[in-house]
Order: sequence, then structure tokens, then C-alpha cells
Amino acid sequence: MKLINLKTLFILLALVGFMSCSNDDDATITPDDMMMDDDGGMVVDFSGTFVQEDQMGRPGINTVLSPDNTTENAFNVTIPSEQGAAFQSTFLQRAVDLHAAFGVEYETNILGLDAPTLTTILASDVLQVAPNAPTSYFDGTNVLTGRTLTDDVIDISLILFFGGQNGDRFNGQDLDGDGTPDLPILVTDGVSAAGETPSSSFPYLEAPHN
Repeated sequence: MKLINLKTLFILLALVGFMSCSNDDDATITPDDMMMDDDGGMVVDFSGTFVQEDQMGRPGINTVLSPDNTTENAFNVTIPSEQGAAFQSTFLQRAVDLHAAFGVEYETNILGLDAPTLTTILASDVLQVAPNAPTSYFDGTNVLTGRTLTDDVIDISLILFFGGQNGDRFNGQDLDGDGTPDLPILVTDGVSAAGETPSSSFPYLEAPHN
């Protein structure tokens, strides 16, 4: 069974109107940023002091669980060792609010993690590495032991977040038997990972799909 990745989280936020979008990629290269190399060509001048603007050990977590742009931006510049203390309570409240939007409470997930435990894990944006276990975001047995290019990280995150004890809680169920779904499909983003064939040499990723 697939675990939820953040793909479904994106869908949920769109459904309930909780997620706001902004263009943080506002950096542009101007002629002032260019310099001439020894051969007379123009190259980008990377001298000066640089600051961190983003980080993404686990894609989509910050986007979904931060309630506003200020929190999201602050998370991006906070070192992982300090993220848990600074953002876990905010992420927990967000998790509660997202479930409450559909009239339900968070249900302990397929891994047996309650909301405080799950958001404690997610609040530190790092990828674990388990040298003695298969590298996998989740393969049915190994959880967060690494990440491969074929891992459907969004669906995995969504299942963990919205799937409940069996991994399929938000899957378009008709709760009152009237023939109309009462819960949205939030345990998958509907994008198949089938056919992904990364190469064994750099840059490893296959060409963009049409």
C-alpha cells in the first residue's frame, strides 16, 4: 500500500482554501550581476555574501503545514536542529484544522503515529539515512530510511497524514449511504509514478515528460 505523500496535501489545501500561493522566486539576474572572465566572456558574479532562502528535505511539508507566508519563509531559514521547537506546535494546529475542515479529527495513522508524534517528525526537515536498511521513503516495511528517485513521496505523505489507521480514510467514501461521497480523495494526488526510469549516471533524472 502506498503511503501519503504531499501531493494530496496540496489538493486538500486547494479544496479548503487554506493554502496561499506566492512567487518567492523573485531573484533576477541583471547586467550588474555579470562579470567578464579571462576569455572575454560574460559570467555571473557570485562574489559577496549569500543567505539561505529555501530548504526541502521533504517536499511539500512546509507548504502544507505552514499557515501563512511568514511562517513558511521562517521555516526555510531555520536550521533543522531548531525547527522542531519552533514549528511543531504550529504544524500540529494546522493538522487539526485541516481535518476539522471536513468535520473529523485526525486519526492515528497506518504507522501508529498520533498527530503530535507525526508533526514532531515532520517539523524537522531532514532526510534520514539508514545504512543497514534499504533506501526508501516508504516501501511497505522501511519508513524514512532515505529517498529514491522513484519514491512517490507526495502520495506517501498524504497517506500518512490523511489515511488513518488503514491508509485509505480520505478516499471518497460515502459515509451516509446517499450515493454521494462525503469525504474527498486526499490519500493520492492521482499522478501515477509508473514508467519513471532514472538513469544510473548523472544527472540521473530522465528527460521531462510532455
